[in-house]
Amino acid sequence: MLLTSPIRFAPGVGPRRADAFTALGVTNIGRLIHTLPFRYEDEAAESGVRELDLGRTGAARGEVTATRVAGAGRKRRFEAVLISEGERLDLVWFNGAYLQKKIHPGMRLLVQGKPRTRGAGLQMANPDWEILHEDAEEPERQSARLRPIYAGSADLTTRQIESVIEKVLDEALPQIEDHLPETYRQERELIELRDAYRCIHRPHSREEINAARRRLAFDELLLLQLGVHMKRAWMRTHVQAPALTWSDEIDKRIRKRIPFEFTEGQNASVAEIASDLQDAWPANRLIQGDVGSGKTVVALYAMLMAAASGHQAALMAPTELLAEQHYGTITELLEGADVEVALRTGALSAAERASIDKRLESGDIDLVIGTHALISENTRFHSLAVVVIDEQHRFGVEQRAALRGKAGDNMTPHAIVMTATPIPRTLAYTVFGDLDVSEIKGLPPGRMPVVTRLVTPEQFDEVFDYVRTRLDGDEQAYVVAPAIDAEGDLRDVRTLTTRLEEGPLKGKRVATLHGRMRRDEREHLMGRFRAGLIDAIVATTVIEVGVDVPNATMIVIDHAERFGVAQLHQLRGRVGRGGRRGLCVLMAEAPSPEAEERLNAVVSTTDGFALAEKDLEIRGPGEVIGARQSGEAPFRVAEFPKHMDLLMLARRDAAEWIAQSPMLDHPDEQLLRQRLMKAHGKSLGLVDVA
Repeated sequence: MLLTSPIRFAPGVGPRRADAFTALGVTNIGRLIHTLPFRYEDEAAESGVRELDLGRTGAARGEVTATRVAGAGRKRRFEAVLISEGERLDLVWFNGAYLQKKIHPGMRLLVQGKPRTRGAGLQMANPDWEILHEDAEEPERQSARLRPIYAGSADLTTRQIESVIEKVLDEALPQIEDHLPETYRQERELIELRDAYRCIHRPHSREEINAARRRLAFDELLLLQLGVHMKRAWMRTHVQAPALTWSDEIDKRIRKRIPFEFTEGQNASVAEIASDLQDAWPANRLIQGDVGSGKTVVALYAMLMAAASGHQAALMAPTELLAEQHYGTITELLEGADVEVALRTGALSAAERASIDKRLESGDIDLVIGTHALISENTRFHSLAVVVIDEQHRFGVEQRAALRGKAGDNMTPHAIVMTATPIPRTLAYTVFGDLDVSEIKGLPPGRMPVVTRLVTPEQFDEVFDYVRTRLDGDEQAYVVAPAIDAEGDLRDVRTLTTRLEEGPLKGKRVATLHGRMRRDEREHLMGRFRAGLIDAIVATTVIEVGVDVPNATMIVIDHAERFGVAQLHQLRGRVGRGGRRGLCVLMAEAPSPEAEERLNAVVSTTDGFALAEKDLEIRGPGEVIGARQSGEAPFRVAEFPKHMDLLMLARRDAAEWIAQSPMLDHPDEQLLRQRLMKAHGKSLGLVDVA
């Protein structure tokens, strides 16, 4: 039985059960061993009914001889009689009437619980139970142990998965080769890989489980960090970028164009970016900052460095409307400067686009702003040195590959990615593992934090009467609903619009905005809102990352309990972007404890980084990561902040390892390289590293 042997050849599997394993992604013995339990149960030693101790957890197996539902209404209970080796054990499940469809006379059950006296006999209340199927080999009597619980399916129980793993484990473990040297493991107190899998599947103690999970978590973190550092090392030796010029004089000229002093956070980010852009290999930096923290001005600094060095820069936005907004801001800041700026979007005529493309290729345009169409085949640059990507959470391998050669002379431009969704530094090392991270903390001078209030639906009229007074004062407002059409008791976009138009906002110019509208329709409507031709927009979260409307001072988020921390913070960031203080009203139904924790966190602080940490604490890394990239979360074992120390160790070790062996091409590193490529080769673009 080899690790590569198909799962159908495993003992007790066969064709039908092999299909069930394949549906879970388990196609061979190796993948079976790599199927990890998600928790463990303390399983009591099995005994006869006579040997069960009163008040202590015990287990017994036997045949169900009788069942019934007793009681009335909500207090109905399900009762069963289990005969084990001639001894009777009464079983009762309170509020368990549904079990009459699952447990029948003639079935064999394994039950676990705390027995108590009932009349002359014994009874277990609400025991854990498992059917011992006739078509399967009945498991041996269990001894006290930690039982691994696997994520099964309708066709495959956790007990069946455990049974197959148990049958192949002894033969499979000796075949597992370790990719880490013994001395390296000993120095970091890591157990051997095959021991880790034995401890995961057949633990003798909680300590063994912890040691196994620590080893497997470190492997996940180390492989990712090795991949990141390998790609960087390759880029530095194989890929060139234009090395830009920087001097005190250039710095003064750029800052002279900005009508305000940079904040401390902006200055720190500018220093990091200026250092990056002077290197002859492509910068790959993420600028993350709160909504309105001044990321665009920092990005403009990088673009002007390109222009000052005789090169070009491009800023890519996710929508044409945002591209137009950036263009307006940048042209206003550069008025009178000897810098040629152009806007290239789909709204232009074919002749206008062709004209801009021609001027870009000749070098007559210094800075161009547009959508991601800028990196299409048709657009050619004379010498593109810097690309800024706005709100592209994951600027992928394909897009980066498309930039190759855009800088001229087979060079790759420097890439700067901006996001207004702060994430904890822990996850910045992982989700954006191949990017350097700059954080802009704090708001620019004159920007006031948004006030946030939590209200109930009973205050609906009171809230919107106040919204009307704001609109009467020539201000504008957003109203956010969680759905386009009615779903149960939800107030959806259409219902809410009608209620407002016929009630508290009657006579005001109210419009609806949602994801089913065509992009050009949405952008046209937001353009009218920005121009002051609409008083209030009732929308879904399509406004989450959107246009800067300085006159929008108030946002009401209906059914706020249905939104996550990051979403609420992003939505709140749509207001208070002008000179007046913004107000965010969270209207929530009676929330669950977790929802209440989320809402209270958003009310208590406007610090996006603090909220990101809280979001990680509430939801865990899987959910937080999932919101920012497609596909599976990168880790199955590593947890944050629990394994933060392992992450920092892995980063340090990976940097030192790749410094010694940039391509991991030493004979004793082949297995490590192979596993690295399998885990992250595609996502990090390591296919280039050959």
